[in-house]
Amino acid sequence: MDAELAALLSILLEARVPVVVTGPPGEGRADLMQALPPLLPGDARVVELAGAGEEFEWLPEATELGWRREHNVVPAAGRDATRRASSSTTVLLARDLAGEGPDATAGARARLVVRALALGYGLIAAMDAPDLESLYARLGGPDIGTVEDERSRLGVVLTVADVGRGSRVVAAHYVRPLARDQHGHVQRLPPAVLATWNMATDTFDHFAWGVIPDLAVRTGRRPIDFEREQATRTAALRSATPISD
Repeated sequence: MDAELAALLSILLEARVPVVVTGPPGEGRADLMQALPPLLPGDARVVELAGAGEEFEWLPEATELGWRREHNVVPAAGRDATRRASSSTTVLLARDLAGEGPDATAGARARLVVRALALGYGLIAAMDAPDLESLYARLGGPDIGTVEDERSRLGVVLTVADVGRGSRVVAAHYVRPLARDQHGHVQRLPPAVLATWNMATDTFDHFAWGVIPDLAVRTGRRPIDFEREQATRTAALRSATPISD
């Protein structure tokens, strides 16, 4: 990705805005997933999910979110059984969300992960889906069964695709949470395009300016301060080693 998109993403991740990477499994998606956790705030606790063996023994709200424990839980290897998650600092890491196989966080487990976003938990996840629409369809399908309100909290969706010279980010969207106006009416705003890769020019076209007020609120900044911070980080990245996805 380019410096402008990387700067934007770093600000949002520092505020623990969820990020989902869609696209086929491969080095490009894996490299991007590896690069995201270091951008989290210093006090963030990252909990990597254990796929089909995940029992959420560390999650205090698991029952509230619909998880049913039918037996005594043996904590996954390497986990501190006495350390409970906090929605103010914990970021869930799902390397294969809604996939198949023992390493995938699928079915009721994926549903719980998406629901946890409403409580303030962060998320970094990868999903085998070609685009945003396919992501919605998978998460809303019968196996997972999330509703529109739950899916509206997904934050940033980065789409990775094979463009013939390897994989790269080709689109970034911001999924806007459902909101209510002053009369209590639900406002369902469509996802906002943050950036798209232009194949003809081999550059990104940027559109985040249209939702800067929304992004500023998510990060606890004034819009003008958000723009200044992004500009500062963009300049710093451009003067450093070129960024690639």
